[in-house]
Amino acid sequence: MGGVMAFERMGRQPLDYMPVRYGTSKLLFRGPQQVLSAEYVACLGGTETYGKFIDRPYPDLLERQLGMACVNFGWANAGVDAFLKDDGLIDLARDAEAVVLQIPCAMNLTNPFYRVHPRRNDRFLQATDRMRRLYPEVDFTEFHFTRHMMARLNQIAPERFAVLREALQDTWVERMEQLLERIERPAVLLWFSGHKPGRGDGPADIANDPAFVSRAMLNKVAKHAARLVEVVISRAAREQGTRGMRFAAMEETVAAELPGLLAHAQVSKALLPVLTEVLTA
Repeated sequence: MGGVMAFERMGRQPLDYMPVRYGTSKLLFRGPQQVLSAEYVACLGGTETYGKFIDRPYPDLLERQLGMACVNFGWANAGVDAFLKDDGLIDLARDAEAVVLQIPCAMNLTNPFYRVHPRRNDRFLQATDRMRRLYPEVDFTEFHFTRHMMARLNQIAPERFAVLREALQDTWVERMEQLLERIERPAVLLWFSGHKPGRGDGPADIANDPAFVSRAMLNKVAKHAARLVEVVISRAAREQGTRGMRFAAMEETVAAELPGLLAHAQVSKALLPVLTEVLTA
């Protein structure tokens, strides 16, 4: 019993992500440092790609199966702006043989209604005059994060919120197309979520990432990519919960909302044949 308890305590020790920098990118990525002189696949994405609380996220698993370095360029809560505005990261993606781009949500970006932090895209900075006209009764100084603001604005006036959501969706499509155009490499879009792509306009879309991204939006953006891979986290993976994940006791609630080990294995399995085909084309 003592040995089992000791093992459980070890399992709860938080991970050392060994943050590293690559090239002239302004972002800190998960280590250990990879040598980029050889051929590699660039894996761009958000918290899931970064592999929060996961020893070996899908880029690591994919690297072993593919036989080519898969560099983890995941960034927590990244929206499309974090990548599009980082010239150093764009250069790293251009130097790759292929790019995996996890589909980001559509609320974490600067748009006609509000500004977000250029790197920490989930951080709300400022409402525009257009937003203040749409919601004149709202004090926007009370908001610090986009998701909290979205939930509140939808609660206040769903019909006005639809105007905001549509603008976010249009901006997202435009920025994603710009990003794929700038990368100039074969890109595999990755839908990594607990649900299939839908209409992107339901109340649940605020809480579930990639928020507000619809099937129609995906289809538009996919025209500019080599392939689209859709991974909906299986029931078995959801039931696995946080088993095998590493986090401090106070982080358990956050960890429970993120994909676990089996989900990352699903992604790696789905990407392998597609990337193999793209790399040999």
